[in-house]
Amino acid sequence: MDWTRIISLALSIGIFAFVVWLIRERRLREKYALLWLSTSLFVILLTVSRRILEIAAQSIGIYYPPALLFLVGVLLLLMVNIGHSVSLSRLSESNQKLAQEIARLKKELEDRGP
Repeated sequence: MDWTRIISLALSIGIFAFVVWLIRERRLREKYALLWLSTSLFVILLTVSRRILEIAAQSIGIYYPPALLFLVGVLLLLMVNIGHSVSLSRLSESNQKLAQEIARLKKELEDRGP
């Protein structure tokens, strides 16, 4: 087993264990945990079985199989980034509505007088 596979295997097992720990500590929501767990399991599978990695890489046109592991990592980060953008957009709208509601209530209190 070469160093690339050993490092990839160690990192993916480490990420898997860390995500399980975060879930148990209730620091990571299930929505993101499933993404992280499935990606780390996929990387573990590709790292352990060189043949699966080679077949998967060739099927999508990648000639250097370890580059597929890099691609999986980039896609994971892209998916997490999109998920955070959606959450941030939702929270921004919610904050705007709350600020408007507070301003309206404050105006009503001022209009009633002391």
